[in-house]
Amino acid sequence: MNVMSASDKERRAAMQRMKRLALGLLVFVAIVFVIARSFEDDHSWVGYVRAFSEAAMVGALADWFAVTALFRHPLGIPIPHTAIIPHRKDQIGESLGQFVQENFLTRDVLQERLAHADVGQRLGVWLSEPVNAQKAGAAVADALKGSLEVIDDRDVGSALEGMIERKVRSTPVAPLLGRAIDLAMEGGHHQRLLDAILTGMAGFLDDNRDGFRARLEEESPWWIPQPVDNRIFEKIYSAVHRFLDDVGGNSEHEMRRSIDARVQSFAARLREDPVLMAKGEELKNELLEHRDVRAWLESLWGEVKRTTLTATDDPNSELRQRLDLALVRLGARLRDEPELQQKIDDWVQRALGYVVDHYRGEVAEIISSTVEKWDGKATAERLELQVGRDLQFIRINGTLVGGLVGIVIHTVSQMLG
Repeated sequence: MNVMSASDKERRAAMQRMKRLALGLLVFVAIVFVIARSFEDDHSWVGYVRAFSEAAMVGALADWFAVTALFRHPLGIPIPHTAIIPHRKDQIGESLGQFVQENFLTRDVLQERLAHADVGQRLGVWLSEPVNAQKAGAAVADALKGSLEVIDDRDVGSALEGMIERKVRSTPVAPLLGRAIDLAMEGGHHQRLLDAILTGMAGFLDDNRDGFRARLEEESPWWIPQPVDNRIFEKIYSAVHRFLDDVGGNSEHEMRRSIDARVQSFAARLREDPVLMAKGEELKNELLEHRDVRAWLESLWGEVKRTTLTATDDPNSELRQRLDLALVRLGARLRDEPELQQKIDDWVQRALGYVVDHYRGEVAEIISSTVEKWDGKATAERLELQVGRDLQFIRINGTLVGGLVGIVIHTVSQMLG
C-alpha cells in the first residue's frame, strides 16, 4: 500500500495542482470581499460584488470541509463524522463487496454480456494462428508441469499400478493371444517371421558347421572310416540346407501349409479350449507376481512423470508439437463451425453461471477482507489519489455557485427592502 507507482505520482501532481487552484480561488474571493466591503458604503453596486464574494467564501469553505472530511480530520481537529474513509473502511469494503455481488455477479448480467461476446468464435480465430496456439500450448504445458510437480507420486503410482494390474487380470490372455495370432496370419506377418527363422537357422548351421562335424565324429562308430563320415556329414548338411532353401523360396511349400494349419488350430484352441485358457491365466498370474514385473509396475509412474516433465520443458518435443498442432486444429474448427462455437458459448455461460451462483459470496468476502487488511490512513490516501483531483472541482464549483447564490439572495433582499 505504501509503494507509489509512476501513475500514482502523476495523479498526486495533478491533484496538488487542482488543490492550489481551488485554494487560490478562495483567497481571491476573500481579497475581493475585503475590498468590496471597504467600498460598499460609497457605491451601492459594490454590494453585489461583496455578496458574491462573501457567499463564494462560504461555499468554498463548506465544500473544502466536506471533501477533506472524507479522507482526514479538517485541520487535524477530530470533529465527529470526519475522516470517514479511514474510520469506516471496513464497512465500506463490506458494502463494496455486497454492491459488486448484487449488481455485477449475477447470472442475468453475465448472460446478457456473454450473449454478444462470441467467445467461441473469438477463441477459434485466436487459436487458429500458430503463434497463438504455441502460447496456449506453453500455458497448458506449464499447467501440466505444475500439476505433476505437486501431486503425491506415491498415491498416483499406486493408483496407476493398481489400474493396470486390474485391467490385465480381468482380461483373459489366451483368447487375446489367439486373436493376435489370427490377425498376424491374416496380414501374412507369420510368413515373414518364418522366413526370418529359416534364414536364422541357415546362418546357425553355417556358424556351427565344425561343431556339428565334430559331434558326428564323436557319435560315429570307431570302425567307420573318416572319409565315409565326411561323405555322410556332407550329405546330411547339404540336405538340411536344401530343405531350408526350398521352404524359404516357395511360398506354397507343403511345410508352410502345415505350419499354417497347426498355428490356426492352436489359435482356435486358445480361444475355446478351457484347459489352455486356464493355463494362460495361471501363466499370466505368475508373471504378474514376478518381482521384476512388480518392480516395473512400481516404477511405471516415475518413468511416465520424468518423460512428461522433460517433454513439457522442451518446445521441440513431440508432446509440445502435437499439443500445438491439436490447438491449431481446434481453433480452425471453432473458427469455421457455428455449431461448435455455440457449444463453447453455452458451456462458458453455464460454467460462469455456476460460479456466480455458488461463489459470488466468496468474491464479496475477498473484497471486504482485503479492504479490512488495509491501513486506514493509507487507504484514504490511495482513494484520494484516484478521485482527489475531481473532488477539487467540487470546491471550485462550490465557490462559484455559492457566489451566484449570494448575488441572488442580495438581489432579493434589495427588492424586499
